[in-house]
Amino acid sequence: MSSVFRSRRRATRARHRAGATLPPRKEAPLSDGPIQSYWPNYIDGKFCNGGAGRIAVEDPGTGAVLAEQALAGPDDVHRAVAAARRVHRAGALADLHPMERGEMVRSIGRYLAENREEIKRTITLEQGKPLFEAEAELRLAIRLFEYFGSMAESLEGRSVPGDDTRFDFTVYEPLGVSAQFMPGHYPIYIPSRALAVALTAGNTCVMKTSELAPLSAGWLAHAATAAGLPDGAVNILCGRRADAGAALAGHRDINHLVFIGQSAAATTVLARAAENLVPGIVEVGGTSPTIVFEDADLDEFLAEARMGTYLNAGQFCCGMYRIIVHESRYDELVDRSVALAESLTVGPGIESGDGDFKPYMGPLDSIGQRDRVLAIIDDATRAGAKCVTGGSAVAGRGSFLAPTVLRDVEPHMRVANEEVFGPVMAVMRFRTEREAIELANAAWHSGMMCGVFTRDLRHMLRAAKGVRAGHIVANQSLIGGPEVPFGGYGRGGYGSLKGREALMGYVQRKNVLLNV
Repeated sequence: MSSVFRSRRRATRARHRAGATLPPRKEAPLSDGPIQSYWPNYIDGKFCNGGAGRIAVEDPGTGAVLAEQALAGPDDVHRAVAAARRVHRAGALADLHPMERGEMVRSIGRYLAENREEIKRTITLEQGKPLFEAEAELRLAIRLFEYFGSMAESLEGRSVPGDDTRFDFTVYEPLGVSAQFMPGHYPIYIPSRALAVALTAGNTCVMKTSELAPLSAGWLAHAATAAGLPDGAVNILCGRRADAGAALAGHRDINHLVFIGQSAAATTVLARAAENLVPGIVEVGGTSPTIVFEDADLDEFLAEARMGTYLNAGQFCCGMYRIIVHESRYDELVDRSVALAESLTVGPGIESGDGDFKPYMGPLDSIGQRDRVLAIIDDATRAGAKCVTGGSAVAGRGSFLAPTVLRDVEPHMRVANEEVFGPVMAVMRFRTEREAIELANAAWHSGMMCGVFTRDLRHMLRAAKGVRAGHIVANQSLIGGPEVPFGGYGRGGYGSLKGREALMGYVQRKNVLLNV
């Protein structure tokens, strides 16, 4: 995520910029009420029912059914892939001037900005995060379309030096049909990230949303229509992993795959895609470490932990779950982290209020995820860790879990090896810099990011060299905007999801050699 959370002034300027350039509304909002009761799939430019019926989408803040979503079956997947393939083969998107294609991509972002109030309400109701976090997520999604749409003309080939008898050059072409498997914890931002890059590079898309939070992606379907994209260039459907997901992953006519989610599901999807040698981009996260040296500013650490550990109820691929602290600051950090956790109000995201970032945390996105996190906490305490605050479900309906701090955590514990994906801070201790780096690298899924809290540049640089993570950040918890390369590291995945590097993951190189 980005540092948009840190500055109200920057956020206000961003809202003014977005609002100043909005086009006239091209179609009516989805409904006059807060949310519509039924959400169709989007295939070949049309909103349609699903061949597998409907699925109930629950509000994790209340446990009540929020709406119904069309559920796709294999036949729906085949129609979507066929539509995307037809558009790609015809060149209806790939053969456009890059400036025109980039303008379409930017128009998607403008549509989202135009409908921001309804979209952020949809995000909060289906996924649970507070309204002010939904607002920040939506701003980040809009920025993705602005940034990548402006990059469309930068995909340039190059000439290769030779003798006077030949001329050699390379060009980059879109891969074709991009099959995209999306999670639910950032239901507008993560789909936007995949869609913006794919379309900018000239690919067509078939996106399978999460069954837990599929509704927000429906706004992207409306945005694609409003932006004038060819029918079939964008297809968005919700389906179960075993049928629609399997049909999409194993489809012979997909040319590219994007998977964001859990490692177990990734294994299944990638195995199906491997049968057709489909290239892809994968991110499965991990348990990101945070190293706190003896000279760290703990006020700074706590301000960052508010976001890094408890943002989105801890459902964050770069979450600060594993805190590795110098023994001289250990007790102080634990005591102050307990105070931080206990200062947070836990409740339905829709009741959080809008505007500024607040000490308010919503639910996890499902009862199943909450129970999984509780099992990890229970495993840690039975293995010798101490739960000094939280560690239990919050009474009432909804999938709430109290902000939690565990101390005396050891490297062999499950909480130190798995991505928790919940509001849990697991605190470990170290004596030497070398030990800190070894602990950071000890987890099987060591994580995408490592935060290093220190005032000593030597500590920072040695940690940056020694820790196995794709991003090393100093005295902070969040990674920069769409211009920053971002992706898995080691077992956390492969390929870049942001930055110019992301575009290169959606194109293939073609070399041309001419005799002269």
